This record gives sequence, C-alpha cells and structure tokens, in this order.
Amino acid sequence: MPRGRDFDGITRTIERTGRTKAAAERNLKRDLAERIKAQSGPSTGPETKFRDVAELWFQTIEQQVNAGARSPTTLDQYRSNLNLHVLPALGELRVGREVTVPAVEGFLQTLRTTRSASVAKTARSIVSGVMGYAVRQGLVQQNPTRETTRLHARQKRKPRALTLQERIKWLEQMEADEKAVRWDLPDLSCFMLATGVRIGEALAVYWPEVDLDTGLVAVDHNVVRVKGTGLIRKSTKTEYGERTLPLPSWAVEMLRRRFAEAGEPIDGPVFPSEVGGLRDASNTRRVLRQTRGSEGFEWVTSHVFRKTAATILDEAGLAARLIADQLGHSRPSMTQDVYMGRRAINRATADALEDAFTTDPSTDGPA
Repeated sequence: MPRGRDFDGITRTIERTGRTKAAAERNLKRDLAERIKAQSGPSTGPETKFRDVAELWFQTIEQQVNAGARSPTTLDQYRSNLNLHVLPALGELRVGREVTVPAVEGFLQTLRTTRSASVAKTARSIVSGVMGYAVRQGLVQQNPTRETTRLHARQKRKPRALTLQERIKWLEQMEADEKAVRWDLPDLSCFMLATGVRIGEALAVYWPEVDLDTGLVAVDHNVVRVKGTGLIRKSTKTEYGERTLPLPSWAVEMLRRRFAEAGEPIDGPVFPSEVGGLRDASNTRRVLRQTRGSEGFEWVTSHVFRKTAATILDEAGLAARLIADQLGHSRPSMTQDVYMGRRAINRATADALEDAFTTDPSTDGPA
C-alpha cells in the first residue's frame, strides 16, 4: 500500500476506495497527483513567469478585500498599476533567474523618472508582494525587491492655508457661482473647514450621525468608488479615523438650514448627489477646480480646507495631540499616544474655529 509524506512531515498510508478495483486505483492515483501538486505550490517552479505568479498573488489580495482586511480602492489601484506598468516590464521574466535586483531596480527607477515617485512606490509594493508570494511558495529563495533603492518623493511644497480674508473671499465666490451652489460647494467648504475632515469623509456623513442639539458629528466613513459596484461608504482606515467632532456654532446653523431644506426622509447623506445618494468625491473635486477661478485661488484644492483648519487650531495654541485627534491622525508622537487621553470630545477645537469667517470677533458665523 502506498505511503505519502504530508505537510506536517509525517508519512502516512494512503488509501482510496472505489466501486471496482480499477476505480479505486484511479482515485488513489488522482489523490497522489493532487498531493504532489499541492506540496509543490501553485506553479511549476523557478521557471514560472512573473505574470503567472502575479495573478496568483492578486487572488490573495482579492480574498483580503472580501474579508474586509483591505480596501476595495487598494485592489483597483493595484490592478491598474499591475496592468499598466508592472506586467509590461516584468511579466515575461522567469521568477527564479530573471527577476533580479538589477532588473527590478532598473524598472522602478525608470518608472520614477517617466511617471512619478508615487506610481513607482505602488509598483514597488506590487513587485514586492508578488515576489514575497513566490518566496512563500518555494519558487525563489529571496525577494529581490528588498534590496532595491528606497523611493523618495520630491520635496513637497510647504503647506499653504487660506488666510482670513481668503476664506471670506472664497465663500463669496462660491455663493456667487451657480454651478458651485448646485454642487453644494459653499456649504461643503464650510463643513470641511469646521471639522478638518477629508472631502470623502465629509461626503460620507449621514444625517443620523449629526447631533444638532449638542453640536457634534460622528466621522466614521469615507466615500470610495469600487469598480463594478459604484460608490460605497467604507469605514475609515484606522481607529484614529473614527472620531466625534464638536462643531462651531456657524457650522451648526448651516447644518440646521440644510436639515430643514432636506425634506423627507432625513436619513441619507448630508451632502447628497442630485438624486439623493452618495456624491462622488472625484467629481466634486473636479467641479471645485472648475469654479475656483484662475486668479488667487488656482492653488486651492479640497485638502486646503483641512490644512486651513489645522493651521487655525495651531495658531490658537492648541496641543499637537488635540489637533491630531481632530484630523484623525495616529501620531504626533509615541509618548503622547501612550500617556495622554485620546478620543475625548473637547470644545476647544470648535471654539478656535468659531471665528473662521469673521473679522469682528463679536460677529458669529460667515458674513
């Protein structure tokens, strides 16, 4: 009777039955073949092409997304980069002898030069993931990506925030533009400035998450577009991103007005699309670029309101930890994370943002 050595290293007797002796022998041979295939990995060995291993690796990413361990947007980003950049350059190479450190290094540096550091970084993550998978399957001994040069983006420009006069002028410009009003940009700008949230987080806020009596809003989700599915609300990336924020009074009044104008049912997005569903962040950013004008505000993006909120809080003398909590950041430092209380609601942030649109501190809210 045949014996086989299993994954745990123990040799066992292998038996299979059948309606006839010949059928039993066929079942036994089939089982032995499947065992050999399983123990040798999903491919033939070091001669396997990078393209084939990449598809097997990508299946593991899909499984992680289905399990909720990864974002659907990560899946789309990886698939796009894999098809556009990685496979055309490395797809036909044999993982065991042709996907070398020089080959991967040359590919990444060329991609960084011809495209961008961010595109090259994503490609590096993909190649590293594929070759790490190959190591785990016993196809290669080492992951060559680990020895390639780290990719550093060009020095970023110094963050720029809207000044008080710019904030007032911006709101006046948005309110005077029919398209901006139709896309809720005046109110959306105010909300992002009042909270410091990202545009996707702002568009994901539903009315049940807003407490107008206490002036609080729960920020727990982000709007993303999933290929083949459409727009969905997904939870924020980390526990730090889930936060409850106090609102300055002018933001509460803006939300009260929107609530009164919303009509029934009052359980959908605070900033809905024209048909009442989720609004696409990319499309909203596009309209913002179209309506911001070319003089004075050509540098303004949706993220500028987040930077402006952080700048106002910093100028008000608030602690870095409190500002990080407002923005949903995990740091600024290990000591503060470990030894200081987190996630507490502090009215100081709303108080500091109270005069974001006023030149006269005695006047409440946008002019």
